[in-house]
Amino acid sequence: MKVDISKLLQKKKKQILEQWMNNQLADESLREDLMSNDELRIQSEELLNALVTSVNNRNIDDAQSPDFDTTIEILSGISISRARQGYSPKETGIYVFSLKDAILQTLQEEIKTDPVTLYTVSFKVGKLIDSFGVTTFETFIKGREEVILRQTDEIAEISTPVIRVWDGILALPIIGTLDSARTQVVMENLLQQIVDSGSSIAILDISGVPAVDSLVAQHLIKTVSATRLMGAECIISGIRPEIAQTVVHLGIDLSNIVTKASLASALRYAFTMLQLEVRKTAKEKNSL
Repeated sequence: MKVDISKLLQKKKKQILEQWMNNQLADESLREDLMSNDELRIQSEELLNALVTSVNNRNIDDAQSPDFDTTIEILSGISISRARQGYSPKETGIYVFSLKDAILQTLQEEIKTDPVTLYTVSFKVGKLIDSFGVTTFETFIKGREEVILRQTDEIAEISTPVIRVWDGILALPIIGTLDSARTQVVMENLLQQIVDSGSSIAILDISGVPAVDSLVAQHLIKTVSATRLMGAECIISGIRPEIAQTVVHLGIDLSNIVTKASLASALRYAFTMLQLEVRKTAKEKNSL
């Protein structure tokens, strides 16, 4: 018995879609908070239409056939969007493999009188969908990596804010480990703010840096040097006792850099450099 897979799937497309939707809706991990059932049906129908239109007896053994370009493009778009929406790899995999279950169930009902043909066609369809599943996971991983990189960049921006604490004085509190990539972000943000604000003093506060080693110290020295090239003086604050001991033990020379124990001390020093004086004013008592 010879089966035209294209005609069979076209004929049973509506039945396959309903079975596929039932498979998805019956799954306990279905994320109705991320996508409505109507949106899920539209997405599923688009993918099924592309697959049914492209598959035939000649290309069913070749998942890399150009005939499946549209199918793979739609599937990749779905996979990336699910990665960005917060779906897990398991949930995305279930979406694809539940389609395979729906197609295989339909084939079993239509070719049940010919076990040999049923086995052959089911094997080919299963292998084809499995290949699409691999493509789905590969694309999902790329989408998740894009999300992670974007979030990393956003966190780096948030964790290195340049604050204008006074006219002519900038402060940049550094929290967390200072590596080469983050040093570049720190320098770019600081130098840009020096240009934009015309500030002449920049305070680097390292109170939130857990430890200072020779590499971190070199990054700080580079930042100070870049700041001076822009015509601004740099003060490093937040030098805790343990950090001071580490710097001494490592033999790191910070003698040409102004260092202070706290941000308040650094700010007072900056006021002195700008010849500013901050004083408390006594409140006058109201006489009755």
